[in-house]
Amino acid sequence: MTTDIYRRVEADPAYQQLTQRRGRFALTLSFITLLSYYAFMALVAFAPQSLHATIFEGGTLTIGVPMGVTLILGSWLLTGWYVRKANTEFDQLTQSLVERHQ
Repeated sequence: MTTDIYRRVEADPAYQQLTQRRGRFALTLSFITLLSYYAFMALVAFAPQSLHATIFEGGTLTIGVPMGVTLILGSWLLTGWYVRKANTEFDQLTQSLVERHQ
């Protein structure tokens, strides 16, 4: 009996739309995160002198530190965006699918 329910849900266009939207959104956020990290690593590897500049005259804090912090915080924000969207929009679509196939 349970395989019959799985087949019906998988055949439902709303389920296919949900998985497609969720997958596309996760892939987009993953691409943004990976691109940011790899761009930063490429900058460190191929142009390290660009990160040596200090923020303030006579200071010791270089431009690379806030860039790294921004990268990490940006990843956290993207994760928060995914969690928020998953807990609102995607969960509502999932709940409507569950109610329709009970």
